[in-house]
Amino acid sequence: MQLPSHDRYDHLYRDFSWRIPEDFNIGRAVSDDWAARDPERVCLEHFSPDGDHLSLTYGELAGASSMFANALASLGIKRGDRVALLMPQSFETVVVHVAIYKMGAIALPLALLFGVEALEYRLRTSGAAAIVTNDFGLDRIRQIRDRLPELRHVISLDNAHDALSFADLIVSYEPFFKGEKTSPDDPALMIFTSGTTGPPKGALHGHRVLPGHIPGMQFAHEGFPKVGDKVWTPSDWAWAGGLLNALLPSLLLGVPVVSSPAQKFDADMAYRIMAEMDVRNAFIPPTALRLMRSVADPRSKYDLVLRTIGSAGEALGRETYEWARHTLGITVNEFYGQTECNFVLASSAAYGVTKAGAIGRAVPGHRVAIVSETGDELPVGEPGQIAIASPDPVMFLGYWDDAAATKRKFAKGWLLTGDIGRQDAEGYVTFEGRDDDVITSSGYRIGPAEIEDCLIGHPAVQLAAAVGKPDTVRTEIVKAYIVLSPGHHPSEALAADIREWVKTRLSMHEYPREVEFIDALPLTTTGKVIRRLLRERAASEG
Repeated sequence: MQLPSHDRYDHLYRDFSWRIPEDFNIGRAVSDDWAARDPERVCLEHFSPDGDHLSLTYGELAGASSMFANALASLGIKRGDRVALLMPQSFETVVVHVAIYKMGAIALPLALLFGVEALEYRLRTSGAAAIVTNDFGLDRIRQIRDRLPELRHVISLDNAHDALSFADLIVSYEPFFKGEKTSPDDPALMIFTSGTTGPPKGALHGHRVLPGHIPGMQFAHEGFPKVGDKVWTPSDWAWAGGLLNALLPSLLLGVPVVSSPAQKFDADMAYRIMAEMDVRNAFIPPTALRLMRSVADPRSKYDLVLRTIGSAGEALGRETYEWARHTLGITVNEFYGQTECNFVLASSAAYGVTKAGAIGRAVPGHRVAIVSETGDELPVGEPGQIAIASPDPVMFLGYWDDAAATKRKFAKGWLLTGDIGRQDAEGYVTFEGRDDDVITSSGYRIGPAEIEDCLIGHPAVQLAAAVGKPDTVRTEIVKAYIVLSPGHHPSEALAADIREWVKTRLSMHEYPREVEFIDALPLTTTGKVIRRLLRERAASEG
């Protein structure tokens, strides 16, 4: 799983080979194996706003997760059952994850931001047998529990009267658990897709998904782990990004992970967390990085020790890339994947793989290409779908209970991502947007990513999204939805200035003919812009 000890990308890629054990279990690998070697090693730290920070060792994690695995088994939870987690970043969340994996069950992480309909859909579709949550989540579960006949057990972190107590369960059992023997292909984790283009689908992953992420972590975080490394992300651990781009790979490699209370993203708080907790490695999605630009001169205000920043989820863009280099003194290493097949493209400044506006190149161990809808590889520079060659350790086992959708995801041995990109002669891939997001105007196919990147370069623009609005003459026109930076106010003069900004920097056919100022962009729980909702809004305007 380790990258070869080379300092050149081409040698890394050439000499890498997968060596995943036939007997591999995520739960044992991130807790028990470390506890046997170094039980006092710190694996988790929790940031508290009042300064009363906490820590947890691998020995404590191994014991607590075994206790909870015994508790779940006593409730009749068995291998293959789905156990949902509706929880914030916390020690308890990791304990529950590890327990589920140890017993051969399937973890179903859910975001606390989900409303009752979203939760009902995911719990019903997955057939979850149990859920662990806090008071906030329990309020939602109460509203739908009678519509979820397969949900046999609700476990509360906060000792609610109408749920089983997590604390009581965990102290009732021994801190030893003989875990299930699992192969890399045995199911371990189900993460529902973001639902940016249609109903969310449950992507089922095997235990191999964790070792499959190690080359990407080591590449994007430049030789990770190094002495003193410590990881934090503002991303919800219910998302593939927070769970598989930060939490689990770090625990596997013996690197402490910082958790922080659930909150609406606050740029100053993000800097404070990283400074107070001595965070050296951060995974920060592009939307959060753009919001962090609102803090002036953060390096003089906060004592940062950052070594690396990785970013994924949306296109980072040239503007944010250059801002981070200038303001933070760090080259952000962008990487790419999706719920079904994650961390397959990446940048790494330390290995000389970095280019403003590009995602990066194929991570060692993965083969990525640009293909047509029928799976035929396209020439250099031609736009098409980003695709990953099958088989691949990070590739999902399939969509839960949807063989037809799984089959549609593949063509001629390639997993089709539905994302449009171009690959240059050096192998760098540039992201242009979801296939559904591409704008057709006057015969041109226009990706929204480049327009949005240009828009946020305007001093008045904090966040932006570009979509196609139906037009009888041009098929579609480009419409921009803008969230203004603090201190700026909507006006027709500002809209005209923004249009001219794009027109003179990109091209006459790409500038937004309409600009609308809004208070907030519609985002998924993972921070991705839901352009589908903006397209529907634009279409309804007539």
